[in-house]
Amino acid sequence: MKIKKILKKLGILTIVLYVFFTFIHQQKSINAYNIEQEQLKEKIAKQKEYQDTLLTTKENIASPEYIEEIAREKLDMYLPNERVYIDVSQ
Repeated sequence: MKIKKILKKLGILTIVLYVFFTFIHQQKSINAYNIEQEQLKEKIAKQKEYQDTLLTTKENIASPEYIEEIAREKLDMYLPNERVYIDVSQ
């Protein structure tokens, strides 16, 4: 009789401990997934900003102002009779 009570209590304790450790393990997994989710949300936000930049560039690519800006910055081209000052300290 006494052994059955001890075994019953031991069985209940084992189940409680199993549930407790399973809960702890699941909580750690959930926290890891939440961190990963936040990182992915940040990555998505950065990619959306980059996409917006590309869409703006696509819209402006044929405009004379954009062509002039690219010619000045990338190709070092300037308008005729335009004075260009070069900073020699750099």
